[in-house]
Amino acid sequence: MEPGYEICHCKKVTFGDVEDALQQLPHFDDVLQAFDDVQKITHCSTGCGKCHNKILDAISAIMMR
Repeated sequence: MEPGYEICHCKKVTFGDVEDALQQLPHFDDVLQAFDDVQKITHCSTGCGKCHNKILDAISAIMMR
């Protein structure tokens, strides 16, 4: 995904925002814990919730790098 790809339309969170949020964490090896942390930082998936799986996919893709 491109950094500017908007994942969460309600909160205008991009793939790059998720990537930046993960870089703020001391470590991330658990996708669900990382999701909670990213959600606290970016407020993604707190509107309609339709982006939940897209956010998880983005976190997984970043973790697999």
